[in-house]
Amino acid sequence: MEPILGMQVAEKKKEFGAAVKSERTRLGLSQEILAERANLHRTYITDIERGARNLSLETIYKLAGALGIPIEFLFLTPENRRQLEQPNVTPTNLVDVLFVEDDRRDVELTLEGFKKAGLSNRVMVVRDGAAALDFVFCRGLFAHRRMETNPQVVLLDLNLPKLNGIEVLRRIKADERTRHLQVIVLTVSRNDHDIRSAMDLGAAAYIVKPVSFDNFSKVTSKLSLHWALLMANPPPGS
Repeated sequence: MEPILGMQVAEKKKEFGAAVKSERTRLGLSQEILAERANLHRTYITDIERGARNLSLETIYKLAGALGIPIEFLFLTPENRRQLEQPNVTPTNLVDVLFVEDDRRDVELTLEGFKKAGLSNRVMVVRDGAAALDFVFCRGLFAHRRMETNPQVVLLDLNLPKLNGIEVLRRIKADERTRHLQVIVLTVSRNDHDIRSAMDLGAAAYIVKPVSFDNFSKVTSKLSLHWALLMANPPPGS
């Protein structure tokens, strides 16, 4: 059993390394630049891409942040990665989602629910209001991004560290470059006094947490955008 387990671990490390290299190449980053952004040594990046490193959770977070992608995207199977790389999967028919949530458990439950529903759209996760604005406005850790690749939907928790959700929403809607983004605010209660403020500022809708695929899809079906859910396992008869 041990040799088999060792082979499986080695294969997973190679798949992870290939995913890192693929994203780095897509962004036009050298190993040196990625290493600098992730606060790692270049030789460490080389070893990771060769599948020759055992990774800590901290290192994985650093790499995902430096690449501007959700952690789970680095663990896609080769089949799912090929699906996203197919010519018909373009920004015009694949809606990306930015998920701004500081509660790790809420993030895990939401992503797991999306996964079980077969949602193949990319969900980028940031955990505080300042990081959300950095992501949207392509600055700081996310300076390598381009604003034309911004997600079309923002799931925004109202209670965030560093900068609260209301202020994040205010700044997104105050800038002509980002005011078109569809922002769905997340709240713990329909009686949350911030809901009215959020809607007045231009939020498209709100969802009472926890977020599930069902309540998310019900809300997005009412938004004024072309919503394309690429289902990994379409329901029978679809």
